[in-house]
Amino acid sequence: MSGYAPVNGLNMYYEIYGEGAMPLVLIHGGGSTIETSFGTLLPLLSEYNKIIAVELQAHGRTSDRNTPESFEQDADDVTGLLKHLEIDKANFFGFSNGGTTTLQIAIRHPGMVNKIVVASANYQREGLIPGFFDGMKNATLADMPTTLQTAFLKVTPDKKRLQEMFNKDQERMLNFKDIADDALGSIKAPSLLIGSDQDVIVPEHVVKMSRLIPGARLIILPGVHGAFIESAESGVAGSKLPGITAVLVQHFLNE
Repeated sequence: MSGYAPVNGLNMYYEIYGEGAMPLVLIHGGGSTIETSFGTLLPLLSEYNKIIAVELQAHGRTSDRNTPESFEQDADDVTGLLKHLEIDKANFFGFSNGGTTTLQIAIRHPGMVNKIVVASANYQREGLIPGFFDGMKNATLADMPTTLQTAFLKVTPDKKRLQEMFNKDQERMLNFKDIADDALGSIKAPSLLIGSDQDVIVPEHVVKMSRLIPGARLIILPGVHGAFIESAESGVAGSKLPGITAVLVQHFLNE
């Protein structure tokens, strides 16, 4: 099923699949939709879980509001949606920017968190490859992957809204403020961190996060950003990696 919920001034879009006692919330990456981040992985995980996939402020089918994007606000929006759906606790899987949002959920709303999976995400500026912020400063909508632009316009055929989403995503990254080490150390939920060896998030940063979050588990897989879930912007198709990822994530959730 799919629907919209009034959450903190947004008309927030979500989809629900599968069955299970503990829902798994999927949180997409920057500039993305449910389909572009999780089109390949979602069917694999929904065989064993009740999935709640969301779209964040200004992304996909969710409305915007007259405020900048922030990871803290996204965390409040996702948990606000769960409260609207009368869900007290869930597992969370966040990819890329969605992974940073997942960290903020675990920090800001620990009582709603069972387990977290943080995939290809950073908590400090130093976690991104050299030159990332210089490139982001000079980026325009034309630099956004065509697959992401097309997917947005497919569900929200409004080029003005596409530009506004790009602008807010760009501003959020340029103004990114490091999350304190102590904040990561405060996370009590069982955590699985996943990265790629050729990611825009350097593997050493993912290792560092795994050492800061008490008891965190760590996986580094081969490939570029998004390859292990076959996200649209990864340019990967027909790989066996998403199946491997699904097995590893499910094993962690079942532990």
